[in-house]
Order: sequence, then C-alpha cells, then structure tokens
Amino acid sequence: MVKAVVVLGSGDGVKGTVQFAQEGDGPTTVTGTISGLKPGLHGFHVHALGDTTNGCMSTGPHFNPLGKEHGAPDDETRHAGDLGNITASDDGTATFTIVDTQIPLTGPNSIIGRAVVVHADPDDLGKGGHELSKSTGNAGGRIACGIIGLQG
Repeated sequence: MVKAVVVLGSGDGVKGTVQFAQEGDGPTTVTGTISGLKPGLHGFHVHALGDTTNGCMSTGPHFNPLGKEHGAPDDETRHAGDLGNITASDDGTATFTIVDTQIPLTGPNSIIGRAVVVHADPDDLGKGGHELSKSTGNAGGRIACGIIGLQG
C-alpha cells in the first residue's frame, strides 16, 4: 500500500487535507475534507508541477501525460489530473471520496511531487462550449493548492 497526502491552504481561508492510497496496480482512492469554500461545485484537479513559488499559478496545467483534451473523470478522453468537481455544503465544507485509475502513486506517471488545485468555479467537464472548456473546464481561479507528498 502506497499513501500520499497534500495539505491545502490559501490566504483566503480555504484549507484542508487530501489523502491518497493505492494498493499495488489498483486504482487510487482520494479522500478529503476542505473548508472555507463557497457552497456549490468546485473544480478539483491534479496539476503537472509541484511548484508553488508563485502561489497556485506556478503549478502549471492539469497533469496530462498522454496529451489528451480536458474531460470528465469517467470520459475516455481526459487529462489524467481531471478529477471533476467536489461539492461544498452550505457551511462551505466539502467531504469527498474519489476512486480513479489515472493518478497512480508509483511508476512513470506518478502524481507524487505534483500539486492538487481547488478552483473557484465548477468544472464544466469539457462540455461547456467555452473557449477554455477543452483545456481547463473553465473552472475559474485557483483558490487553494498544495504539493502531494509520500505519507508513512
């Protein structure tokens, strides 16, 4: 079993912890709780770079080792880092579990050392018709981020 964790934070009060676990070559289970969000949907992605020298902007694009267009987590065509949306309740807290096969914790496409980014707006899953739909899901600003690290 390989485990990883990311601690999210921002100057705007958005904070949380997200944990990753993978058994062998199986899917990766992502569990987390993030608070300080506006109620509703927020895009949730793994970004390519574990660089926060310029805040969340320096985390680069969505993790996309196969060079595909943006899509929904269940789409055949999607970035590996496209994990869809998390939903914040009326109190601004999102608690979630995601199981995904494209974000391994080992091997050449490992997400260890990359970043998780929470976006201000919903991810349209590549289906919104906006000029950014096929690249970012038109999910708006990057409101919290953190670097994924191995956990003991």
